[in-house]
Amino acid sequence: MTTPYHPPKKYSVRIEGHRTSVSLEPVFWDLLRRAAARRGLAVNTLVAGIDAERIRSDTPPGLAGAIRVWLATHEMTERTQKGDGPWSAAPGNDQQD
Repeated sequence: MTTPYHPPKKYSVRIEGHRTSVSLEPVFWDLLRRAAARRGLAVNTLVAGIDAERIRSDTPPGLAGAIRVWLATHEMTERTQKGDGPWSAAPGNDQQD
């Protein structure tokens, strides 16, 4: 994985036949590629799904923000279900600093 503290990179994606560019930090591009691969999807297909969810929201964020939120939510859900990571429901993890 690339270093997490790197400026955003812009890539073109195709959503419903239309090209658009999305700027995300490399760590988010890496996570997006992994999430798409785990689902057996092309990145464009996953982004189109995230975009469709975003548009249905009462207050739709921008596409890049929606991708980041989706990835954060996805990672939390995956790790919680596995019982590892900082979001697991292990005893004592309910304290806030």
